[in-house]
Amino acid sequence: MEPASPSDRPEGSTHTFLFADLAGFTALTEVHGDEDAADLAGDFCAAIRRLLREHDAEEIKTIGDAVMVRCNDPAGAVRLGARIVRETGAQHGFPTVRVGMHTGPAIERDGDWFGASVNLAARVSGVAPGGTVLVTEATRAAAGQLDRIELREHGRQSLKNVAEPVLLFAAVAQGDRNARKLPIDPVCRMAVDPRDAAAMLRHDGVEFHLCSFGCVRAFVSNPERYVADP
Repeated sequence: MEPASPSDRPEGSTHTFLFADLAGFTALTEVHGDEDAADLAGDFCAAIRRLLREHDAEEIKTIGDAVMVRCNDPAGAVRLGARIVRETGAQHGFPTVRVGMHTGPAIERDGDWFGASVNLAARVSGVAPGGTVLVTEATRAAAGQLDRIELREHGRQSLKNVAEPVLLFAAVAQGDRNARKLPIDPVCRMAVDPRDAAAMLRHDGVEFHLCSFGCVRAFVSNPERYVADP
């Protein structure tokens, strides 16, 4: 189903805005360099684009490693967010992904969207932990009952430039609890399949899997820098 064209959507009507980005992208860039980081961001955006049509959604813009998406259907937006986190952010050699969304009115100008709803969605994404989809109470109510996805209360969160704390919910897909989780490289924050790791090191009795010898060298030189903020 093709998303409606901007001219078919009355200004101020309700939409669901989704922001997705790569958790730890700055750390990845520092270790692996600008070129590899840019290539990875491009792969991330391309992976999301392949999912949009199926979920009645459209890409609005990319901002570095972040993608802004507008969805016609709140339930479809939640399903899309769950797929982005589960399918794109759970691969070897790829950072964890975080998604945030909000549903509300907005204004379209020259292919971009503006308004408090857009700003709030971006703020929600910014506080989402890696591997998590966070939605506002407005999106939860608009999405209704979802098959195979549970919206669990995540708590109230203070967001920058938002007057009152916002109640957020985490979208948890059926089976995610038992899904195999790849370890995260503590240096560059990428997922690492232990079978393909450059090395496994122990520090204070904890195993860490490193994706490359560059990450190994960085970790060995100053492990406390990387285990202090897992």
